[in-house]
Formats: sequence, structure tokens, C-alpha cells
Amino acid sequence: MEQRVLLTLGQGDWQQGFASITLQLWEAGSNSPVQFSGSLPAATDLARRFQQWRSLYVTLYGHCGVWRRSAESDGADSADPTSPARGPAAVDGFPIEIDDEDITHVSGLEFIQLGQELRQRFNLWLESPTFRAADRQLRTYLSRDDEIRLVLAAQNQTVLRYPWHLWQLLEDYPQAELALSPLTYQRSVKKAQPQTPDVRVLAILGNADGIDVATDQRLLSDLPGAAVTILAEPSLEAVNQQLWQGPWDILFFGGHSSSQAAGVLQLNRHDAITLTDLKYGLRNAIANGLQLAIFNSCDGLGLAWDLADLNIPQVIVMREPVPDLIAHLFLTGFLAAFADNQPLYLSVRAAREQLQAHESLCPCATWLPVIVQNPAEPPASWQRLRGICGKTPQAAPLAGIAPLAAKSSAAQSSEVRGSLLRSLWIPIATTAVVVGLRLLGGLAPIELHSFDQLMRLRPGERPDPRFLVVTVDEADIQAQPPEGRGGSLSDEALEQLLINLERHGARLVGLDIYRDYAVSSDHPALAERLSRSERLVGVCKSRDPVADPIGVKPPPELAEELVGFSDFLDDPDGIVRRHLISLQADPVSVCTTPYAFSARLAFLYLRGEDIDFHFDDGGSLVLGEVVVPKLQSRSGGYQKIDANGYQALLNYRALSDPSDIAQQVSLTQLLNDQVNPEAIADRI
Repeated sequence: MEQRVLLTLGQGDWQQGFASITLQLWEAGSNSPVQFSGSLPAATDLARRFQQWRSLYVTLYGHCGVWRRSAESDGADSADPTSPARGPAAVDGFPIEIDDEDITHVSGLEFIQLGQELRQRFNLWLESPTFRAADRQLRTYLSRDDEIRLVLAAQNQTVLRYPWHLWQLLEDYPQAELALSPLTYQRSVKKAQPQTPDVRVLAILGNADGIDVATDQRLLSDLPGAAVTILAEPSLEAVNQQLWQGPWDILFFGGHSSSQAAGVLQLNRHDAITLTDLKYGLRNAIANGLQLAIFNSCDGLGLAWDLADLNIPQVIVMREPVPDLIAHLFLTGFLAAFADNQPLYLSVRAAREQLQAHESLCPCATWLPVIVQNPAEPPASWQRLRGICGKTPQAAPLAGIAPLAAKSSAAQSSEVRGSLLRSLWIPIATTAVVVGLRLLGGLAPIELHSFDQLMRLRPGERPDPRFLVVTVDEADIQAQPPEGRGGSLSDEALEQLLINLERHGARLVGLDIYRDYAVSSDHPALAERLSRSERLVGVCKSRDPVADPIGVKPPPELAEELVGFSDFLDDPDGIVRRHLISLQADPVSVCTTPYAFSARLAFLYLRGEDIDFHFDDGGSLVLGEVVVPKLQSRSGGYQKIDANGYQALLNYRALSDPSDIAQQVSLTQLLNDQVNPEAIADRI
């Protein structure tokens, strides 16, 4: 079976730990995941020891062979990386700090022992009680025979650089392989392209100074079923032209690269570029079907993150500087397996593990290759890249059938009627099964998934000019004095915020922060401002008999008609497609407002545009001349949903990044008058 696992670490880091971790498992043939949750404590010792390992890796093992050096390195890099003339800090332009005193007396054996210690300490950390339960639950769904694609998503790129393939889970399941992913991802917009019998490969062979790119060229040229275009030490213009001319299935780069502030490629002896210089050409290539990028060069994670921003399906890179020998061996093993129709993940694992035979010369070579996966995209396969999606089996030839005797006309008519009746049963039975499945909700996941795809394929829209979002993050919270701050916004900060917004002509203010406590007696002016305001909407939360039997009270100073609830609805697959505009107030709840926070703001805004709202005789919400359809228990792809309250299907704004919904400023910027007043005037 093919199993997909997404491990999301969220916003945490080594110093703070990971407070909210989710493990989602998609079993073969399932569109809905099974989810487990947990957390992991801080692990500053792991981060420190891994930094030490990286320093020693570059310093001690330059003798493995000629390095595929970083793009910032100069011509002297062809020398022995450990030679005293260069000094360890100059090795391959490697962006880490190396303390000479720490490594003077360290042997290769000690380096190997450090790697083993990293593995042991890492797995002990993953055995933390707060994570062990989720790990054990996941394993109850897995088998050693399963092909397991494990994707690790996190916000912090330093966390993703750690060799997570050391997790004992990958040892216990021999057909599992790990990929990395940023926390934010989405499908790329693709154009229809004709299928071709060959895999189209664009191979860029960069500056060959000091390394052997001819072997790369030979390996690619010998690929069966591939049409390979070679660009040797090209100019930026030549690469960009080929990206636009496409289409391409695979992009390959061999040469010098690095990842510091951004991923850098050495195209030729004179030109070092970032992928930003190729942004539009790469975006066009991805839209035209580019599925896989391979950077068989040094320190490629920065390049992978740049491509991930363009929503490429997958990238294969080396996480650290790589010896030429290891680069060639990995490419040989991967291409042999992948072109033999092995799955992408298993091809990478096989090629990676084959490097172990050379770890006597180059320890930890198996740590280097890594996949960066877009979880919203399926992994590429050699057959799909060639447009082979399986063939329809041919009917077996007829043999040994004697000629039929002539039948009477009546017998023939009877046979025709019987044949007709039998043929009608097929569509009737099929229709009955489909209708029955739909009524029982069996087709709902497919219909809703199709709806999601159509929503993603819409043309892009511009940010909404009617809004200004004022964000409050940890820096804004720490900038406020701790005394008098009941939550993320003190009374003093809130009062100054409202004064500034009112002074610059904000039309409405939505305070999407819970304030279930009264204003301090030290700020009577704020209490009066809240009680007499007609343009400020606050928020509360209704009770849930199971998850939250109490709820959250509204700000005491605000009138009920200026308070909206924050409750929302999610579907069984965890996706929010419906919006709860209103609900029947629960008399025992601390939050009894009948309308959503967003609905309150919308009604007030529209009233200023002379557009009022009411409910017609059929109970439908009417905004001016627009009727907002109410979802029923059977609407569209939904079957037998809980349709209580007034629910409407969401029309998400078509944006490449959800955070682009509107212009954003921070609380600190607004309090310090660092925001253009025109960005506030007449806005929500």
C-alpha cells in the first residue's frame, strides 16, 4: 500500500520547542486523513551538536575528492579544502562559523562518533512522552511492506536542515523516505500540454572549474526514453530563453552552488545568479509541466526553498557541500532506479543508501541527498512524465466457436427484446448505485475536492482595498508594559490605537481579540469610548457542549448589536468551505449575539453605502438586491450536513498567498504613527 504522512512542526524552533505538532496520515485510496497531535520540548543541545557536526564535516573530509564548491568560492577552491593556506573558514564559502580551537585535535573517528551520538540523542528526543503517543498511533496504521512518503513541514528552515532521516521510523520501515516542505504551500497553476513519448530534460552544466560535469552529461544523455537538451556554461539569457521555450519535465543543474541569504548558481566562470533572476522563466516552466528539479551541487536547500515559493512539485538537492565522487554516484543510482519506473521516493532512498559503501572515505554521505516536496502535488514518476498512464488490455482472440444455426424471425425478435432488456439493466443499475452513493454521502469527498480544484483554478484577484489588517505579534506584545495587560492588548495600547484610527478616518474597526473583562479603572476614557462607539465591533465565542461548555464573553462595554461571534464550521476533512453568518442564540451561553463578527462588520459597512439587510419570506438573507443562498442539509456536494444557523458557501478571494487579502501593518507601526493616513481613511 502507498501511505502518505505529513508531519507539521508549525512555528517552533530548537530553543522554544514545538508546542503544536500534527501527524496526518492519508491511507491508500482515502481522501480524508487520520490525524494525531503532540508536542516536542526544546532541544538546544541537538542544535549545538549539529552545528559542530557541520563544522567538522567540511573541515575534516575535504580529502574525499574534489568538492562541488559553493558559488561564492574563488578559483583557489580546487585545492585541498583542508590545506593550512586556506584555513577552515574559507572552505567552499561554507556559511557557518568554525572555531579552530574546537577542531585542532578532532580525528575522523571522533567525527563518526559525533554522528552516531546525533542519531541517538535525536531519537531519544523523539521518544519524549508528548510525542511518543502520536508516533505509536501512527505506527498502528503502517506496515513494513508499505511505500511510505513522509513529508516534514516547518516554518523554521534551520529545523528543516537537520538530518531528520535519522528518525528510527525510517529504519523500521524499509520503503519509507523523508521529504521536506515549507509550512505554506499550494498547487501550481498549470497549462494543458500535449503528451510526448520522451521525458524532456533541460540540463544546465555550470562552471566546470575544478569538477567533472562531463560525467553528469554522459549519465543524462544515456537516459532511456529521454530527450535531453544540454546548456554548457550558458549565459543567463540562454537559460531564460530555454525556460520560456519549453515545455520541460525535469530541470537539472550540475556545477557550483550555495545557500546563504539566497540560493546561488555559478552559471559560468563569470556569472553567479540567484533563482530570482529566473523567477518568471521558472514560473512559466512550472505552468507548462515542469515536475522535478535536481541540483547535483553543493548546499542546495536555499535553491529548493526559492523553487518552493514558485510551487514546483518537487526538488532533489544536497543539503551540504558534496564531493564530486558522491554527486556522481548518487546521480547514477537515482537515474537508474527512477528511469526503471521505481517511485521517486524509493529511487532517492535506494541511491542514498548505496552511498554507504563509500562512507569509509566520505563519512555521512548518506545524509546528503534530500527531497523538498510540495505536499499539494503528487510525486513525479517516469511513466507519467512520458505520458504513459497504463494501457487498456486487448481482447483475447476468438477461437473454437462453431457457426450459429439460423434462427426463426420470432426467435430473433425475442432474443433482441431480451438483449435490449439486459442492456437497459446496466445503466439503470449504475444510475441507482450512483444516486444511492450520493444520497448516502459516498461521493461528497470527490465532489468537494473537485470544487476545491475549481476554486484554485480561478484567475488571481487583487488585495481587497476596503481593509487594513493591524497585526499583533509577539514583538508587539513585548513592546507593551506587562502591568495592566490582560492579554495581547493592554488598555493603554487599545485606547491609543482607537484614537489613531479615529483621527485618520477609519470607517469601522473590528477588534478580533477576546476581551471578556472590563476596562481598568485607570482608563475611564477608554471605557467611555467603547460604550459610546458606533463603529467598533467586538468578538465573543458561543459555547460548545462538548469542546467548550462555557464560551468567551464579549467586551462588557460594547452594546450587543456591536458584538459578533467567532465560531466557524469545518468539514470532516478539516477544510473550511462554509461560513456561519448567524445562529440561534444559546440562552445559557455567555455569548448570545445572533450574528458572526464578520457579518456585523459587513452589515455596518453596507449600511454606510445605503444597502440594508433583511430576511425575506422564505428566510433568505437579502443585501440590497443580492440574495445570499442558504445552505441546506443537501446542497451541492454536501449530503446530510448539519445546516443549523444561516450558512453560506465561502467565496474565497483568489490570491497566491492568503496573507495578501489586504494591506497589513503592525500594532507598533500604527501606535508610532508610521502608517500612511491614506491606508486608514475610509477602511475597515
